[in-house]
Amino acid sequence: MYLTDRSQPAAADTGRGRRRGPGYGVAPVVLVLGTVSLITDISSEMVTAVLPLYLVTTLGFSPLGFGTLDGVYNGVSALVQLTGGHLADRIRDHKLLAGLGYGLSALCKPLLLFAGGIGALGTVLALERTGKGLRTAPRDAMISLSTPAGNQGRAFGVHRAMDTTGAMLGPLAAFLILRAAADGYDAVFGVSACVAVLGVLVLVLFVPGRGKEPPAEEEEGPGARPPVRLREALALLRLPRLRALAGCAALLGLTTVSDAFVYLLLQRRAGVGEQWFTLLPLGTAVVFLLLAVPVGALADRVGRRTVFLAGHAALLSAYALLLRAPATPVLVPLVLALHGTFYAATDGVLPAALAGLVPEHLRASGLAIVGTSQALARFCCSLAFGAAWTTWGDGPALAGSAVGLLCCAAVAGIVLRPSGGAR
Repeated sequence: MYLTDRSQPAAADTGRGRRRGPGYGVAPVVLVLGTVSLITDISSEMVTAVLPLYLVTTLGFSPLGFGTLDGVYNGVSALVQLTGGHLADRIRDHKLLAGLGYGLSALCKPLLLFAGGIGALGTVLALERTGKGLRTAPRDAMISLSTPAGNQGRAFGVHRAMDTTGAMLGPLAAFLILRAAADGYDAVFGVSACVAVLGVLVLVLFVPGRGKEPPAEEEEGPGARPPVRLREALALLRLPRLRALAGCAALLGLTTVSDAFVYLLLQRRAGVGEQWFTLLPLGTAVVFLLLAVPVGALADRVGRRTVFLAGHAALLSAYALLLRAPATPVLVPLVLALHGTFYAATDGVLPAALAGLVPEHLRASGLAIVGTSQALARFCCSLAFGAAWTTWGDGPALAGSAVGLLCCAAVAGIVLRPSGGAR
């Protein structure tokens, strides 16, 4: 009874009477938060699309140096997620914490214009990821608390589809700016900062604040429940189902190669020109966008464990193509399609699985625990993969990740079995 669990602990969210957005089957707040994420992801993915090439070809970073920065980029976010989730539950204001996170990320974008060395870049990227870490758990908690437990996959699928629309438009914008501007990278960083500010404004103006998002809080009234203590949040790890979910997310994250490395590998294998490199994330985003909602709804029906593991099978297939497939014209679309399928089957399904496991007043903390375990593992993977690439080459490094992913997925399949299986 883990990802497929449909039972609910005391005070878990049922949400049967909550309003849904017209035509979407989700609450209006999900659509507004999706809009915020769409705008913010345009900004973030503009930077993400050019960063690998900027660091490796323009600044001359080695794969190990890039892996270190990429690890920092994800690892700091992981550590801060716990703080953001706990504070959001403690002060009972998910919007405030999410707004602080979005604002900090927006402030960091123009600083990329002045960061040229590994130390300065690492600091700016760490601050930007601090903002992401602060906002992720409170934002997902708002989505979860506004959605019935049986419809969580669809709600997160809608949000991730809107988020991915931004991830699709960001690389396209970066591509057009690089072609049009003389100082292409500086122009990308400047436009990205302006777009990020717009996302913060939409959040401040249109997302309901404290007392408007979870109806349960309205019924209880302010001060009805004592503030959430850190000990109470950490006690969530005593829940066997949540502990298993966090452990499996971490285990699989240890073998999930960073997106940037996937795109660099694909560029080398398929001979993609540098001028087209920024469009590679666009392919992943298109597939993610098309599949996020139907795959989320499928997870609600057939079980989140099945869909979650199927997503990792798609990622393993992408690794196999990068390792063995000849450099034919179909290699790029096939790898990107599998990469996008992986995200559609895992990115929204994982938080959706927590709906019946964590009480409402600890929802952000529970999301942060699972998200942090996964992000910290991916931080370690970035460091290890960069070191392996530098030492042995890209092929052996990817082969090791593929073997590890196969073994970890088999373990996760056993641990995440339904209630009749092993604990």
